[in-house]
Amino acid sequence: MSRTRRAAVLGSPIAHSLSPVLHRAAYRELGLEHWSYDRFEVDEAGLPGFFEGLAGDASWAGLSLTMPLKRAVIPLLDEVTEAAASVEAVNTVVFGDGGRRTGDNTDIPGMIAALRERGVDKVASATILGAGATASSALAALSHICTGPVTVYVRSGARAAEMRGWGERLGVDLRTADWADAAGAFGAPLVIATTPAGTTDALAARVPAAPGTLFDVLYDPWPTPLAAAWSERGGALVSGFDLLVHQAALQVGLMTGVSPAPLRAMREAGAGALFGHTEQIRP
Repeated sequence: MSRTRRAAVLGSPIAHSLSPVLHRAAYRELGLEHWSYDRFEVDEAGLPGFFEGLAGDASWAGLSLTMPLKRAVIPLLDEVTEAAASVEAVNTVVFGDGGRRTGDNTDIPGMIAALRERGVDKVASATILGAGATASSALAALSHICTGPVTVYVRSGARAAEMRGWGERLGVDLRTADWADAAGAFGAPLVIATTPAGTTDALAARVPAAPGTLFDVLYDPWPTPLAAAWSERGGALVSGFDLLVHQAALQVGLMTGVSPAPLRAMREAGAGALFGHTEQIRP
């Protein structure tokens, strides 16, 4: 008889998370009938207690982590992969023999996979809008695919200094520029927007004719005003939904040991939950 296996996503707030929809779709497609995937509202203060509650329960295979837990979890782990350590952010915990906890980061390879799916394998330069936690993952992804400089548009000197530190750590030729000049980012072949909803709306009118590729990490609502303007001018788009599906597919592989994960089935299930239909879903 197959042993029950459990996984879940933790974060705060967590009610909006699409992770259960994506992972459960993968389990169905892979025939993993004894696997379950749930969501738990857990903040930084409650994280150690949650881990204590898992001790000795061999049914747990892994956890997905969203904000604000990606850095808070690191002291609770036995091991952290090179990818996760490079940005000091863990979005995946895999439980091994004896309950050993390994932290990983699927956001970075998820970004690379989402871009590759849209035909972006290498770029000569790139720009990033924003300097938060997602920006550091974007910079790590660019360290693999960008052969030239990366310019990050930021609002403060402190953020600029922080991003320069990440650039040095990741071996990226990084420059910083003031947010007031953010429209200057649009001349790059690849633009990655990592800011919260509404932040780039005012820039939509500044999109030039025939832009390159925009990777906007938001996905709800979609398209953002910036993404809509980009598409209208003939530019290529990669969305936060693309990233969400690719990073979740990588998590499924890490937690279940079954790879590749059924990307199309996960995408269709997520689109149904998010958009109410699958018309917007590309291969």
